[in-house]
Amino acid sequence: MDALQSVVTSAVQSGNHARLASVFSSEWTSLGQGEQRSLAAHFVKSAVSSPSFLPGAFRNPPAVEAVHAALKMLPPTVEGAADNVLRQKMFDFLLNDEEDYVAAARVLSTMRMEAEEGSPYYMPPQERCDVFVKVAECYLEEDMTVEAEGAVTKAGHIIEAAGITMADEGAVTLLLRYKSTYARVLDANRKFLQAAMRYHDLSTAYLHTDAIDADDLLSMLGRAVTCAILSPNSAQRQRVLGLVYKDERLAQLDAVPEFQSHSAVLTKMYLNRIVQKRELEQFESSLADHQKALMADGLTIVERGVLEHNMVAVSQLYASIYFSQLGELLGVVDGAKAERVAAKMIGDGSLSGSIDEVEGVLRFHPTKAKEESAMLHWDETITSFCVQLNKVTDAVR
Repeated sequence: MDALQSVVTSAVQSGNHARLASVFSSEWTSLGQGEQRSLAAHFVKSAVSSPSFLPGAFRNPPAVEAVHAALKMLPPTVEGAADNVLRQKMFDFLLNDEEDYVAAARVLSTMRMEAEEGSPYYMPPQERCDVFVKVAECYLEEDMTVEAEGAVTKAGHIIEAAGITMADEGAVTLLLRYKSTYARVLDANRKFLQAAMRYHDLSTAYLHTDAIDADDLLSMLGRAVTCAILSPNSAQRQRVLGLVYKDERLAQLDAVPEFQSHSAVLTKMYLNRIVQKRELEQFESSLADHQKALMADGLTIVERGVLEHNMVAVSQLYASIYFSQLGELLGVVDGAKAERVAAKMIGDGSLSGSIDEVEGVLRFHPTKAKEESAMLHWDETITSFCVQLNKVTDAVR
């Protein structure tokens, strides 16, 4: 044991990576488990205290193997939490020098963190939260959404348990990164309605702070629009569309190449107007790959969303329509696909109507709210006519 410790000390000082690899791959197998843990701790402390060993050792595969072997065989506590120092140095190297986001996330996720003060591994809530946010950010760079969601969820638990708010010193930037990462995770997992609300909250919550640039806030608004449009048709979606539609910055998106078509499409959706095929294609060209996924019905997410919206918009204009005409009007599908979508929407209650398969006709059934709206509009029209007639009569007199 003492002989191997001397070998490790000498190898670290001289940078003999091959010798370290030999020790931690085969030579230490003759030791008992307790002695192996002590040797691993000795190596870790020597590595972080050496002025020349790191980060150069991270560029050498045998040395990296020795580091990983030692980190897997540590005692419950290493003096001065030297193993966490080593993990942090390795994370920084993998992230900044190698740009290996997955490896960096995996190293950082093994950090020992305890909430009990007095422990060598004690970390305050903000620091623990920062670790999990960094892990999630790294996984998102490689589209590993399941792993990212797990990490950002842990960060959220810490924020909630510790009651971290923007009023806390140094918490503004951390909360911004957490909320942004969480919104990206929801977006990547195609939970578009929740993502839209998160993105819009981000785009407004930091308007009057210096924590985020105005252009980045506008980009957040653009992402909110994207996700709102992609969301499944529902009453809650309509409320989110209205929230974004009433944002006075919406028109500014026309000047951003990535979001040029967004305000026009969202406006039509909120006002129940038909979205044309040209507008759909322009909008779809700006989407990320996960937002253009092909669904089981042969439609992309945005095609299905726009189709369902247009179906509701058509119901405001027609009492009945042939599916062949409906397909032409919608411009994105043929009559058969339009019929399948209509049947699904009628089945789940998002469209009130019936299908005549013999005639190939879709008949829309006016809802109570629609009837009341029509009657109210009729009453207002008659009232307006009577007022104008009275004015003309008074003028003639």
